[in-house]
Amino acid sequence: YNFQLMRYIGEDGVAAFSVIGYTAMIFAAIFMGYALGSSPLMSYQYGAQNHREMRSILLKSLGFIAIGSVFMFLAAEWLAEPLSAIFVGYDPALLEFTAGAYRIYAVAFLIMGVPIYASALFTSLNNGVVSAIIAFLRTIVFECGAVIILPLIWGIDGIWVSVSVGEFAAAVLSIVFLVALRNKYGYTKKAVIADALNGGND
Repeated sequence: YNFQLMRYIGEDGVAAFSVIGYTAMIFAAIFMGYALGSSPLMSYQYGAQNHREMRSILLKSLGFIAIGSVFMFLAAEWLAEPLSAIFVGYDPALLEFTAGAYRIYAVAFLIMGVPIYASALFTSLNNGVVSAIIAFLRTIVFECGAVIILPLIWGIDGIWVSVSVGEFAAAVLSIVFLVALRNKYGYTKKAVIADALNGGND
């Protein structure tokens, strides 16, 4: 990122991205905190083979992520300038540039909750390989690839958009794994009905 920022923008670009990176961690921490906090609940129900509770936790988690994503996106759009002003308020031009970049970057908050949760979910289901694949591709492959390619197409804006593109690719991958492995882990409606018919967990 620093290499691309210096190449296309210069020191102001690095300063702007640093501001965004520091404050964006606050938003991402909400998703990470929820994902890590809900993992033991899912892990326990998986060990007990309580498919009803597994499905309930999954659906509630996806609902929380969906609502939280919209809320954080709107909050980031609204707070872009105040947050940027904390760090670069001494320079009006840099402040305007950083706030504008922040509003583009904020689109990532609509998406990042899915791969963050999915990675933690598969860890709780004792599938470290899938969890590692999601985490590795999300940060190293998708985002780095996007920040190299997109500026060639969109110039400076491609740098800010690259995070959203990387998160989107990781979210799609996460959904593919969630769907493909649904029968293996039994967080489907079909598994819940089967448990009820067989006199399983209530």
